[in-house]
Amino acid sequence: MRPFTRLDAVAMPLAQINVDTDQVVPARYLQKPRSDDFGNYLFRDLRQRADGTDHPDFPLNQPAWRNARVIVAGRNFGCGSSREHAVWALYDYGFRAAIAPSFGDIFAGNSLKNGFLPVALPEPVVLATLAYLEAHPGARIVVDLEAQQVVLPDSGVHGFDIAPFARRCLLEGLDEIDYTLSHLAQLQEFERRHAADGF
Repeated sequence: MRPFTRLDAVAMPLAQINVDTDQVVPARYLQKPRSDDFGNYLFRDLRQRADGTDHPDFPLNQPAWRNARVIVAGRNFGCGSSREHAVWALYDYGFRAAIAPSFGDIFAGNSLKNGFLPVALPEPVVLATLAYLEAHPGARIVVDLEAQQVVLPDSGVHGFDIAPFARRCLLEGLDEIDYTLSHLAQLQEFERRHAADGF
C-alpha cells in the first residue's frame, strides 16, 4: 500500500446521494481475483451504455475529469453491500480520496484499510463544492492527511477527523498485516520468553 500524505489533484463531482457499492463496482465482477485491475470495472454500469459505448454524460467520460484523483459526492457514498471490491475499483482507477457529507460505515472501514481516504465534511460545504466543480471542470482539491485538512477551491481550508490508528497506517502505507509485521521482533521476543517459561 502506498503512503498517503498529501494529495493535490483534480476533483470529480458526483452529486448523487446514496451511491452504493453495486454502482461503484457491479456484482458480476466480484468473482475476479484481486490481481485484476478493478479500475476497469469502476462505475461500469454508469459509465457505459448497454451496448458497451461510453455514456457521454458521466463525469469520468469527460476529458476534464478523466484523470481525477478525488471524488466529491453526495451523502451516504458507498452504502449498500460490504464488498471490498468497491474500494479496490476506486484505488485501481487512481482515486485516493473521497469527500462527502457521510459514507457507508463498512465502505469507510474498507477504504482506510486499502489506502483510500474518506473525508466527511458538512453537507452545505460539500454541496457548495459540488456546484463549484461542476461549473469549473478540472478544479483541484488538496487533501493533506498530515495536517488533517482539505483545501477546497471555493471555500478554503477545512479540518477533518480520522482515527489515529487509521491515520498512522495511511501515512506509513501500512495495511493491518504490515502493521503486525512491524512488531515482529517484539512478537518473537514475547514467544521466546513464554516458551522459556514453559507456556
